[in-house]
Amino acid sequence: MTAKPAAAAARATVYGYPRQGQNRELKKAIEGYWKGRVTADALRATAAELRRSNWQQLADAGIHEVPTGDFSYYDHVLDTSVMVGAVPARHRAAVEADALDGYFAMARGTQDVAPLEMTKWFDTNYHYLVPELGPDSVFAADSTKQVAELKEALALGHTARPVLVGPVTYLLLAKPAPGVSADFEPLTLLDRLLPVYAEVLADLRAAGADWVQLDEPALVQDRTPAELNAAARVYRELGSAADRPKLLVASYFDRLGDALQVLAAAPVEGLALDFTDSAAANLDDLAAVGGLPGKRLVAGVVNGRNIWINDYQKSLTTLGTLLGLADRVDVAASCSLLHVPLDATAERDIDPQIRRWLAFARQKTVEIATLARGLAQGTDVIAAELAANRADLASRAGSAITRDPAVRARTAAITEADGRRSQPYAERSAAQRAHLGLPVLPTTTIGSFPQTDELRVARAGLRAGRIDAAGYEERIKDEIREVISFQEKTGVDVLVHGEPERNDMVQYFAEQLTGYVATQHGWVQSYGTRYVRPPVLAGDISRPEPMTVRWTAYAQAQTSKPVKGMLTGPVTMLAWSFVRDDQPLGETARQVALALRDEVNDLEAAGTSVIQVDEPALRETLPLRAADHAAYLAWATESFRLTTSGVRPDTQIHTHMCYAEFGDIVQAIDDLDADVISLEATRSHMQVAGELAEHGYPREAGPGVWDIHSPRVPSTEEAAALLRKGLEAIPAERLWVNPDCGLKTRGWPETRASLENLVAAARELRAELTPDKG
Repeated sequence: MTAKPAAAAARATVYGYPRQGQNRELKKAIEGYWKGRVTADALRATAAELRRSNWQQLADAGIHEVPTGDFSYYDHVLDTSVMVGAVPARHRAAVEADALDGYFAMARGTQDVAPLEMTKWFDTNYHYLVPELGPDSVFAADSTKQVAELKEALALGHTARPVLVGPVTYLLLAKPAPGVSADFEPLTLLDRLLPVYAEVLADLRAAGADWVQLDEPALVQDRTPAELNAAARVYRELGSAADRPKLLVASYFDRLGDALQVLAAAPVEGLALDFTDSAAANLDDLAAVGGLPGKRLVAGVVNGRNIWINDYQKSLTTLGTLLGLADRVDVAASCSLLHVPLDATAERDIDPQIRRWLAFARQKTVEIATLARGLAQGTDVIAAELAANRADLASRAGSAITRDPAVRARTAAITEADGRRSQPYAERSAAQRAHLGLPVLPTTTIGSFPQTDELRVARAGLRAGRIDAAGYEERIKDEIREVISFQEKTGVDVLVHGEPERNDMVQYFAEQLTGYVATQHGWVQSYGTRYVRPPVLAGDISRPEPMTVRWTAYAQAQTSKPVKGMLTGPVTMLAWSFVRDDQPLGETARQVALALRDEVNDLEAAGTSVIQVDEPALRETLPLRAADHAAYLAWATESFRLTTSGVRPDTQIHTHMCYAEFGDIVQAIDDLDADVISLEATRSHMQVAGELAEHGYPREAGPGVWDIHSPRVPSTEEAAALLRKGLEAIPAERLWVNPDCGLKTRGWPETRASLENLVAAARELRAELTPDKG
C-alpha cells in the first residue's frame, strides 16, 4: 500500500546534536584552556567551527530546521542558570571577573570554592549541574549566548530554532542552596522566573527567531496537581505575551500522561512528543484529548537514545496516524542526539553485518529526513530506502550472532536460591570482621587510580604494535606496585590495584564478554569533558575466561592488606551500554549476572576476600514513572544478588553508587544484600547518610568525603567535618571512609594529597571515638 502525501509538507528537525566533534576537538580545546595551552579566543573559535560543522552536517542530511543553543562548553542546564542569572553567591566574584573562568568554576569548583552538585539528566547517562536556589534568589536575563548562536546559524543561511530548558523543568531540577531549608521548593520562584524567560524570548524574536523550543522533560514524570497547574500558568502567560516567537514545547523520555492535556490546551503553537517504545502511550493519549487542531506536532519517532536502525514501516504507520491529530506533523528524533555517538561509518572494525544494524547521530538524521520525505511525498519516493531497511531488519532478526542456546538454557535454569547468600547479614558480618580484622572507620578507595599519560601511551602502543604484550604487562605491573605501595604508606586499610589495565569500567568487561561489540570512535558525553564509548550489546552474553583474577591476585601478592576485587555490576553493564531492544532488559541482565557470577567465584577461589560489584546506574535507570518502578527494581536487584550470592559468608561484598539521588531507592539498596555500600555524598553534604538512617539501613556504608569530580583537594578538616556529619546518622562500627567515586580522572598530585587528608581525618575521628587507644 502506498502512503498518501501529507496535507502540509512534513519537515525534518532535531532537538540537539553531539557537541564534541569527530575527534573530540571540543574536549581537547577546553582541557587545553584549563591547562593554559589554549587561549580563550582559540577555544571560542574551535566552538564556533564545531557549531558551523554540525549545522552543515544536519542541512546536508536533509534536516530543514537546525537547533541552536544546544551547544555547550560544559552543560546546557548550567547554561540556563547563566541565562537566568542564577549564579551562586560563592561564584559571583569569579563570574564578574571573567565570565568564562567563572562558568568553569561553577562546573568544576576551585581550590577555595566548591562547584555545583552534579547528577544524572533523568534516566540517561548524561550529567547536569544542579541549580541552587533559595527564597532570596533573584533572576536577571542574559540571552547573550542564545542570541549569538542563533545569529551565527541564520548568517550561515540555516532555518534555525533556539532550544531552551523550559522554566518548569528548570525549577523542578533545582535544589535548595546550601544553608537553605531542605523544605524550600524552588517552584515557588516561578513568578520571579517567568518575566526573565519572557525577556529572553523577546530577545530571540528580535534576533530573528521564528520558533523557540522550550524543553519540559520533567513533565513526563509523576507530577502533583500543583505542579501541573504551575505548568499551565507558565504556558498561559508565555503564550499570551505579545512580543514573542512561536513556541514549541517539547517532552521526551516517556509519556506525558496528565501533562498532555495541560500543554494541548495552552496557547502555544506546537508540541514535540516522544513516540518511541517507552512513550508509545502518547499516541493514544493524544487521540484521547482530541489531538492538536491548529497546532504543529513534532513527532519523535526515531530513537534518540539507542543506536539501532529505525523500523521505517513502523514509524510511517505512527506518523500516518498522527496526520489526523494535528495541523502539521514534522519528523524528529525522540530527544536530543547528544546521547548517541556521531557516526557509525567510522567504525571500521565492527563486523559489517552488525554495522548494518547501527544508526549513530549522522545516520539518524538521514532516517529522520527519509521519513519526512516519505510522509510529505508518499512512500513511492523512498521505495529503495524502505526495501533496504526491511533487509537490514531481517538480517538482525535472523542472525546467529544474537542468540546462544547454551546461554539461554543457563538463564532458564536459574532458581530463587541462586540469588540468596548462604547466611543472613548479621552472621556474615561477624565472620567478615574476624577474617579481615579492620579498624573502626576503615579507609578505602572506590577502585580506579589516575590513568597517567604513560599508561595511555602504553595502551596505544600495544594497539599499534609499538610494544609487545610482555612489555605492556610489565608496565601494568609497575603501575600496580606503585599504587599498592602508595596506599600502604598512606595508611589505607582496604586497598585496590588501581585498574591500570582498564580503559573504562564497562568497556573493559564488554571487550571480554561474548555478545558485546566495542566501538573505536563511539564517544558520548558523560559530563563536561568526560566522554565514554558505550559498548553495543548485540547478542547473548557469556564469559569465556576470567577477566580480572590475574591482576587482582598480582596486587594481593604485593601486600598483606586486603585488596578488593573490582567488577562492574549487571545493571550498570546494561545502563552504560547501548542495549539490545529485541528482548526484555531483565533477561539480558540475568545473562550478564551469570557471567559476572563466574568471575566473582573465581576471584574468591584465588584468595580475594573483598569483592566490589559497582552499581552506580541502579538509580539512574529507574523508570521515570512510579508505576514502572517495582518491575524494574525486581529484576535489577535480583541480577545483583545473582552475581554475588555464590561466595562464602566471610567474603565481604561491596557495591558502589554515584551520580544520582538515592533517597527513593533505599529499599532497593537494602534488597541488594551487599555487606558494604559506598555512595557519592560530598556535594549533597551527606544527605544520603540521613536517608540510610531514616530507612533503618542495617549494613555498613561509606558516604563519600572527597568530591573527585573537582580538581580541588579537600582538607583534613573538611573530610573530618563530613565524617562527623556521617556519624550523626551511621554508627561508627558501620561507617567507612572513602572518596565519592573512582580516581581515574584525577591527577597524581591531588590524589596523593587528598588521600593523605582522608586517612588523616579517619585517624582523627578514631582518636576521638577511642581516646584511650590514642
